[in-house]
Amino acid sequence: MDNSPRNTGNSYEPPAASWIRFLRSYGPTPNNLNLFDEYITNALNKAKVEPITLTSPKLAEIKTLLDSKWNGSILIAGTAGDGKTYHCRSLWAHLGGAEKDWADTKTTVKSIELADGRKVTFVKDLSELSDQEGDQVLEILEMSVNGGDNAHFLIMAANHGQILERMRDFSTRRKSVYPLRKSVQDAFLLYKYKTERLAIFDLSRSSHRESLGEVISAVTRHPEWQSCNTCELNQGGRRCPILENRNRLGGELDEGLFASRLGDLVEIARLNGWHLPVRDLLALVSNIILGHKEAGEGLLSCSEVSRIQDNCAVERGNVYGNVFGVNLPRRRYMDRPVFKALLSFGIGYETTNTFDGLLVYGNSDPKLTEKFRLLIGGDPIYGATKYFLSSLEKYVEGEEEARVDGGASEFIEMLEMQRRRLFFTIPSSLTDYPFWGLTVYHFAGDYLELIKSLSDRRPPSDKVRALLIKGLNRVMTGLLIENTDKVFVASSGGYTQSKVSVLCEAEAPARKVNGVGTAIRFDPNTEQIFLNISLAPGDAEIISLNLSPVRFEFLSRVGEGALPASFSNERLEDLLAFKAKLLRRAERLRVTQLGDDEYGFSGNSLTLNFIEIEHNGHGFSKPVTLRIN
Repeated sequence: MDNSPRNTGNSYEPPAASWIRFLRSYGPTPNNLNLFDEYITNALNKAKVEPITLTSPKLAEIKTLLDSKWNGSILIAGTAGDGKTYHCRSLWAHLGGAEKDWADTKTTVKSIELADGRKVTFVKDLSELSDQEGDQVLEILEMSVNGGDNAHFLIMAANHGQILERMRDFSTRRKSVYPLRKSVQDAFLLYKYKTERLAIFDLSRSSHRESLGEVISAVTRHPEWQSCNTCELNQGGRRCPILENRNRLGGELDEGLFASRLGDLVEIARLNGWHLPVRDLLALVSNIILGHKEAGEGLLSCSEVSRIQDNCAVERGNVYGNVFGVNLPRRRYMDRPVFKALLSFGIGYETTNTFDGLLVYGNSDPKLTEKFRLLIGGDPIYGATKYFLSSLEKYVEGEEEARVDGGASEFIEMLEMQRRRLFFTIPSSLTDYPFWGLTVYHFAGDYLELIKSLSDRRPPSDKVRALLIKGLNRVMTGLLIENTDKVFVASSGGYTQSKVSVLCEAEAPARKVNGVGTAIRFDPNTEQIFLNISLAPGDAEIISLNLSPVRFEFLSRVGEGALPASFSNERLEDLLAFKAKLLRRAERLRVTQLGDDEYGFSGNSLTLNFIEIEHNGHGFSKPVTLRIN
């Protein structure tokens, strides 16, 4: 293909225009056509560029299985956007199916006769089948798996809930239990669950950080970018915002720091329960590179770059704001789980006095000018732009137009954008400016380090353990106690909603000793952290809390001094439910030890343990004997 620049009269066709149009097809456009594998395939054929190629370990595994002449059927499961249709299309081609037959939209069920005489039926979208068609497909599946049919097998793509609902409805119509439903359900719920003659590949289990890294690499290192080397829009001192954003995301300016921080956000979001399929990650990367507030639909094409440059509006395509979809209308970015997940970090709105002092006064305060030049002044594209410096000067000098109405909101918007840029650009070594302080997750760095330590079979740091124990004790008791050596399981002496609990029902060491105490464990299969407390020896006595990033943040903030309810009522309810489990366990242990006299009466007296606090904030349980006449 000829990638040389073309001038036709007054018009100029940039050499990478076709590639950018194709990349734009992945972006968050209003019609959401990029939701469909067929649309991307058509866009690729029109653009006549090389496709964006992503490796798929699952696809390679399925191909190996098929090539081994394995007998049985294959279920490709996942949520919307995980690539189920792509996998089916690739397997169709791998087995010799014609592309035109796959592209035929008249039917969703397609079959191939293999060279060895076997017949394989593909179902690329179970939701498009009628009840009768769906029943026929499930009958093929049952015969292949349980009926020993080696001559006919199935390759089917389906959402988790979709396939289970079909099986349930099939059972209702047949008035008998569909035999494979429990096996499929268990495979979705249990890691590495195996079913004989039914291979289930769940695409939703992939790591978001790894997927994001691969998408960034595949897009930013695509060979079509070489066309930009000869583009007039990137020569003679002109800066193309598309190429600028691609270079920043690709790590050419910061050795991968931007992409690494973005990976941290995606990983924290995943561990908080967000599922971000590859489709969403492709839309995110496309938006990061092409996003611009003054572009059509919020996404740049090459034909718009010249106008953006002439209007000195390159900075309006701020790559760090594009991460959160600020180039898009609210309704469009809120329709995308990836943008909602990233917006939940509050980056741009969260700040500290240290950061805002640097941004507002750093250019004029001699004590801050060196850091200002390092962190803001060194970036004339999205940092110390002429527009920002001019607005900053007017604000600092107290000009009325910069401090009221439109002027104030405009400056605040620029501050928000600068905070976003700082989050992605501050070196980790610069501890005076902790970048996680620009998010609602101040302790996210500690959480990621905790996962790394536990996965490497190293113990948690003493700092992290102490903060968690202190936070847990403050939730349990409602007191500002400083204990990091033990956990108090405390109640208020009844079933009231009292915020303060001073009656100690049980204690557990901060570290597990002889089967009793507190442990922080990592499940390598689910990559989740659990806080386990044992009040008595034996694994059966463990009370466990899934320590998600938001719960970790809650306990750490409380341990640092925040009031529980002021941070999150929802998280407080989570921890109080955990406390209730510990109290029930303590009560059962007490009944076991004391028999029917579960409250510890001895003659005319009753002994209770109350929590008292020393002058240094250290709490201890003190037995108090009550005499009853």
